[in-house]
Amino acid sequence: MKKCKGDLKCFSKAKKVSIQVLMLVVFIHFKGYAQDGVAGINEANQKVRSYFDAGTELMYAVGALLGLIGAVKVYQKWNAGDPDTGKVAAAWFGSCVFLVVVATVIKSFFGV
Repeated sequence: MKKCKGDLKCFSKAKKVSIQVLMLVVFIHFKGYAQDGVAGINEANQKVRSYFDAGTELMYAVGALLGLIGAVKVYQKWNAGDPDTGKVAAAWFGSCVFLVVVATVIKSFFGV
């Protein structure tokens, strides 16, 4: 009796045929579950585009909240007499402007 190291020559013809039939049945079974890829992509596109309005409004709200927090922080530093009040004000103002610009660019880029 010869020893096999896992190559296909060691399988009998009946085993090869049964493996092929099994693979064919599995392929046919899963092919029935396949769906149209274009329809799925279009549906995902519509869903993602529907979130842009809510996302940009959320970014505007976060920008307004950061503006209020930044104004309070700058006011506290200004009353305390800190010399770097201008730098802190510029940083907070820059972050608010960045959020508004990003929200506007996203809205105009994706044509929502």
